[in-house]
Amino acid sequence: MFRRCTEKLYWGPRMTWICFLTCWATVSLTITLQDEASSTVSTSQCLAECICLSFTQVLCNTGGLHEIPNGSLPLTVEDLSLTKNNFPIIRREAFTAHRYLRKLTLDGNNISLIKPFAFRGLPHLRKLSIQHTPLSYVGQYSFAALQNITMLVLAHNKIRYIEGYSFAGTDNVKFIFLSNNPLVTIQSYAFSGLKNVERLILPSGIKEIESDAFNNLQHIGLLKLTYMDLKRLLPYTFRALSYVHVLSIQESDLGVIYKDAFTGLRRINNLNILNNKIDAIKQLNLSADNEIGTFRFLGNHILEAPRASDTILDVGTISALNNHFPCDCQIHNVLESDFVNGSTMEFQLHNFCISPIEFNGKPMSVVDFDGIAKCHEKVFKDNLGSRGQDLRSTLILIMFFLAVSNFF
Repeated sequence: MFRRCTEKLYWGPRMTWICFLTCWATVSLTITLQDEASSTVSTSQCLAECICLSFTQVLCNTGGLHEIPNGSLPLTVEDLSLTKNNFPIIRREAFTAHRYLRKLTLDGNNISLIKPFAFRGLPHLRKLSIQHTPLSYVGQYSFAALQNITMLVLAHNKIRYIEGYSFAGTDNVKFIFLSNNPLVTIQSYAFSGLKNVERLILPSGIKEIESDAFNNLQHIGLLKLTYMDLKRLLPYTFRALSYVHVLSIQESDLGVIYKDAFTGLRRINNLNILNNKIDAIKQLNLSADNEIGTFRFLGNHILEAPRASDTILDVGTISALNNHFPCDCQIHNVLESDFVNGSTMEFQLHNFCISPIEFNGKPMSVVDFDGIAKCHEKVFKDNLGSRGQDLRSTLILIMFFLAVSNFF
């Protein structure tokens, strides 16, 4: 057509330009029609159980699927919703045929098992949601090798425990939500290999955190542990947890905090222990090697205080306010410890007694600690008094037998 225009230059400049414009409009219309045709998915390319809105968006929410449709949908799909279907298992590399996926929704399915590396091969995935399923645990490597995912939502399931290395090799996640699960146990190395997470939100009700549960979890914005019901905080619970902006342990029953519970914790900008019930602190050692910026110990109720020598708080800033400590002989251990950062009088004004009963809830400042013996002195005096009583009883018996002997 363009050739015809050039061949008929005798038409004059005006007619030649009209010819060129007509040709251009024809070509543009052809391209537009081709694009529109390519943007509509033919029926043969979409499963009967699905609605293919385009080559990039597919909805399969009818409940008719019994397995993951890997490769049975347009390979260019970016937004895939597979909700309320009937596939109990997500197998290894279940979505590799759809490597352009950016959003994957698997809510409301009867998923009970996620195989290792189930989501490997999805370099563009940004949001993954698995909610309202009977999934009872997060197995090893279930969510391994996810890169640059913005949001991982695992809320409202039946997850009771997290196995080791469940998230190994997963980087640059903004949010991980595990809320509203009946989580009981976090096993050793559960988060090992997980890096660069802005917020890691765990559910309430956790009953056991194994040693090294957070080992090799690095570069976290917020790690929040709330409403736990622990019997103990074991040695090395937080070993190799590093580069955390805020680690907050709050509103929980922590049971007994054992020696070395925080050993190996490194580079924490803010460590908050807030409003917890603590049966006993065997040792609280935050040394210079931990590199803690600010330590806030606020609003806690401690039934048994640590010895002064077992409280080492070598941190940037200490804030210990509104706590309830025992005000019997143990109080001397508290007042001689690193909890008192500055004036002893100020510390007594802003902290309270939990025992004895007559001082419960009262400021520590109302107690005359000079009249309370230190625990080791009290034990010594009690033992001495016991020995004296035994000695007196023995002497009385001897005198009785001597008197009886003389009588006969």
